[in-house]
Amino acid sequence: MAIASASGGFDGNFSPIIYSKQAQIALRKAAITNAITNNSYFGDIANQGDTVRIQKEPDVTVNALQRHTGISVEKLDDSDFSLTIDKANYFAFKMDDIEEQFSNVDFTSLAADRAAYKMADAMDADCLSYMTGHTTAGAYIATASGDAQHGIALNHASVEGEYLIANHLDATDFGSLGTQDSASTAYAAGDSIPLAPRLPGATALSTATVSPLTVLARMARQMDTANVDSRGRYVVLDPVFIEMLKDEDSRVMNADFGGTGLLNGLVLNNLHGFRVYVSNNLPAKGTGAGTSGALAQDVNFGVVLAGQDDAVASAEQINKVENYRDPDSFADIVRGMHLYGRKILRPEGLVTAHYNAA
Repeated sequence: MAIASASGGFDGNFSPIIYSKQAQIALRKAAITNAITNNSYFGDIANQGDTVRIQKEPDVTVNALQRHTGISVEKLDDSDFSLTIDKANYFAFKMDDIEEQFSNVDFTSLAADRAAYKMADAMDADCLSYMTGHTTAGAYIATASGDAQHGIALNHASVEGEYLIANHLDATDFGSLGTQDSASTAYAAGDSIPLAPRLPGATALSTATVSPLTVLARMARQMDTANVDSRGRYVVLDPVFIEMLKDEDSRVMNADFGGTGLLNGLVLNNLHGFRVYVSNNLPAKGTGAGTSGALAQDVNFGVVLAGQDDAVASAEQINKVENYRDPDSFADIVRGMHLYGRKILRPEGLVTAHYNAA
């Protein structure tokens, strides 16, 4: 008597399908959050909603000493940051007994490995959008109330734990630019930076576009002005920006990638004092940075990020991984939950730029 399987492909006599011992591994994006955030604070995370307290460095006032006068003693501020573990993702899949029997690879382990990667990828996209002040869809959070995804507001003042408006660069931050078009349309706040490489042999800077190296230099200047530590600086760029950077700077074109490629995203160890990462998880609005045409875009643009390793704290943990028998079929169910949180500690240590290919 034939035995029917859940898939309907096995008749109980023989299987004409030969399973390869090699599995096809899906293409993967680089996940870089752990490389660009401080993840040494987390301690023990048990549940969603847990809070990690991070002590702030106290500020100390230095006064001029006057002879024959007393000194003033100040009380140190012992306030702290709160990093809340408020994000949770999960996976759950079922492994049929018959599929497992006929598979020549450890299919359950493959699936679990893929699930772990996809949770890291989801965290990466969320953290990069959070660090740039954008939603994952690329919308710029320009109101004081912020948005539901981030839960905190943009601020026009230097408020700890919030974004700094002055550190979001757009076309108006580059005074060398002329007007957008023949009608002498001026650039407006929010217009993306028209980006084009300064090609070898060029004798003068363009007044219609900005070069990739100029954008990176301005990001470094913003951080220098804010006294951000030069150690541990990084920049996260998308493939369009990287391509134009290669066109402009032979150091990037000739960099020794060491065979790592997109596995960890690191493509260069030092450019303008930054470690250079490439990521497909950066937010983009509309059709993204590759949209050319008008010199400035406020509906289609890419976002790049410069930062310092201690500017943002992150904490993560796969809280539970468990398997059990499916009561309604001959199969095992494997499921897992990933908890994480992120918190901007030093907003002056994050600089973003909107741009589009001109």
